[in-house]
Amino acid sequence: MTQLLAPPITPADSLVAALRGEGHAVLSPAGLASSAGVAPAELDAWRTHWNQLPPDAYLRDGGRYRRRRHSCFVVDGNVVTQAPHRAHWQPVAYNALHGGLERWFEPMEAAVCATPAWHKLLRSLAAAASALKGAQPWYVEAHQFRIDTTDGIGRPTPEGAHRDGVDFVAVLLVARHQVKGGETRVFAADGPQGLRFTLSEPWTTLLLDDERVIHETTPIQPLDTPGWRDTLVLTLRARGFQGPGAD
Repeated sequence: MTQLLAPPITPADSLVAALRGEGHAVLSPAGLASSAGVAPAELDAWRTHWNQLPPDAYLRDGGRYRRRRHSCFVVDGNVVTQAPHRAHWQPVAYNALHGGLERWFEPMEAAVCATPAWHKLLRSLAAAASALKGAQPWYVEAHQFRIDTTDGIGRPTPEGAHRDGVDFVAVLLVARHQVKGGETRVFAADGPQGLRFTLSEPWTTLLLDDERVIHETTPIQPLDTPGWRDTLVLTLRARGFQGPGAD
């Protein structure tokens, strides 16, 4: 088995400095728990809910490898409010494969997003975004993903290397089971600098200043059947959710 390239871990107390300097950072599971003020067991309690994700019916490449749920929230200071359920939408400029399409996914289950740990996690990410870009309400889209090897290969980012058209992105690894590949790649948006590594330990978290970097994850293949890679992706945007006609 190929040796996985470990991610460069950022100490939790250096997170904002790293984001200011490099535009990206990686928290260890302990660093994420510390930053969010949650117990690791509170995060682990969510993991079984990735077994209940409906298939993604919008894959334009014809694949069957992705399952997901999606919900939206507004974080204003210490107040977290779940927004009415809405479609996920991105402009073509940021997602050439699925841009311009209103995609309606099943919402996240209350057993995850109504928990105190969920609110603490969102508040901690919003605080980091405010430290970078100024205190303001943050419009958060939360995506639960399972990429599996049903057809022999699964594509975590079928759109390729991209920005999400938001201000701040967090990618939390939830599980990695019997797969190879799935290498994370982060590149400067305006230069040749980049790095690559593999998220392998649950709750290791990649944080990105979406204005400054582009990112992708390479396809996965099975080591055994079944194989999958579970993630939680959280995007934070100022001035409202993305949608047709949004700023």
